[in-house]
Amino acid sequence: MIPIPDRPLLHAALQRDEGLRLVPYRDTVGVLTIGYGRNLEAVGISQAEADTLLDNDIDAAAIVLTEIWPAWRTASVPRQHALLNMAFNLGFRLKQFRRMWAAITTGDWALAADCAMQSKWATQVKGRAVRITQALRHG
Repeated sequence: MIPIPDRPLLHAALQRDEGLRLVPYRDTVGVLTIGYGRNLEAVGISQAEADTLLDNDIDAAAIVLTEIWPAWRTASVPRQHALLNMAFNLGFRLKQFRRMWAAITTGDWALAADCAMQSKWATQVKGRAVRITQALRHG
């Protein structure tokens, strides 16, 4: 971090003047912006910021998955990762995979993988679905 005299005072001024918006918005000249005036079109985000967002989103996916199937942590790590990947991508819509969940609860991972591959989601995400269902099938 670059040394700035009395950085907390500057923080407070910028927070007051820019205002905080936690979702993207168009500023007064139409530039896509987020946070305290971060210009997403010209500046974007750093790798560290992207990694922080990814970690936060993984945690959110774990919360979704826990609500849908509280026993998900009993599965093998590859299956946990596959289900987390789906939860990351789908959010609570993952709950709609009723046939897949029924197969999982009976331990029929091959059928669960088949059910996932037969979904509209699989046609949308293509290779991702193949990788995820391989992990579900083979654990």
